[in-house]
Amino acid sequence: MNSTAARTRNVYLIPYMLWIVLFVIAPIVLIVYYSFFDVEGNFTLGNYVKFFTPTYMRMTLSSFWYAFLITAFSLLIAYPTAYLLTKTKHKQLWLLLIILPSWINLLLKAYAFLGIFGTYGFVNSFFELVGIGNKQILFTDFSFVFVSVYIFIPFMILPIFNALEELNPSLVYAARDLGASPWTAFRRVIFPLTLSGVKSGCQAVFIPALSLFMITRLIAGNRVITLGTAIEQHFLVTQDWGMGATIAVFLIIAMAIIMVLTGNRKRGMKREAGH
Repeated sequence: MNSTAARTRNVYLIPYMLWIVLFVIAPIVLIVYYSFFDVEGNFTLGNYVKFFTPTYMRMTLSSFWYAFLITAFSLLIAYPTAYLLTKTKHKQLWLLLIILPSWINLLLKAYAFLGIFGTYGFVNSFFELVGIGNKQILFTDFSFVFVSVYIFIPFMILPIFNALEELNPSLVYAARDLGASPWTAFRRVIFPLTLSGVKSGCQAVFIPALSLFMITRLIAGNRVITLGTAIEQHFLVTQDWGMGATIAVFLIIAMAIIMVLTGNRKRGMKREAGH
């Protein structure tokens, strides 16, 4: 019986393994392969040497800095929001309303903000009404971070909400009965026990934020240069696929490291629980 069940399970794994090979492993292999060729199609290691020049190092630091800002602001807004959602009466409905904008095409949302933040948009019209005057909002760091946070925040709220829902409320009641203040109960009980949701949310936001390129074009007006922008430029404009693939290789490595760092402790806790 066990061998039959194992064979059946292996058969069901075939579509999943084919998907992984065709749409995960094969593209990564192709990217690594192209990274060893220059714009003329000659084999070279020069792309990797070029990546460590000051220009690309500044792009790398800029990408990490903006991804950090987007993740930090998303977390600051998402955690209180998710906490309040768990206390509301119709929390599933409110959660659906928060997630709903993520179903809308990213390009449509970016163009919507072009109208909202534009010279004659809603925000500047409001500024004119209250006497502040017309301000340059588009094509600034603020607009880029604001729009990015708006787009990614549902992916931060959902795992935190799930972690808070799974939290045993009797642990919080026990902390309060033992004299802990609301802040102490949050700091010593609620937040540590929902850290897995925070880490999952940070992973879901930081990794895609690290490779943004369309929002940098439309909202930041190329004032924000990231690795995602550089990859797009090399593949679509300069046609230097080798350099674009090299940047993508380092981006994949960075993402893999982030996934490992945000997943180690959770796996460790599971192993401890198993023992």
